[in-house]
Amino acid sequence: MADLERINPDNLAKPTGFSHAVVARGTGIHLAGQTGMDASGAIVAGGVVAQFEQALSNLLAALRAAGGQRDGIASLTIYVVDMDDYRAHARQIGEVWKRLVGTEYPAMAGIGVARLWDAEALVELQGYAVL
Repeated sequence: MADLERINPDNLAKPTGFSHAVVARGTGIHLAGQTGMDASGAIVAGGVVAQFEQALSNLLAALRAAGGQRDGIASLTIYVVDMDDYRAHARQIGEVWKRLVGTEYPAMAGIGVARLWDAEALVELQGYAVL
């Protein structure tokens, strides 16, 4: 189990779906950006929620292969092509997160971008985890 301490100071707004800071102790794993690409190399159909689920599943697979566990994710950056679409589906995306990772949230940032490497990709996740 990773040694993480989630910090959410009382003088900051209560976070929803992220932690303000995460202190990570131990060996780190830098996780490359993952899109909604399936094992065949194609971006999955179904919009931003389906792509988020595939991207998160890919990130978790890389984490497990490196010897980590989902509770070790200390930081996550989410790159989003259409922020309005992402926000409109935030509840469903949150449900995917809770189902695959749980309710302990890493430090997160959501960044709007013009496009991603794969032109069909709507979202990309990049992270840092601790063993």
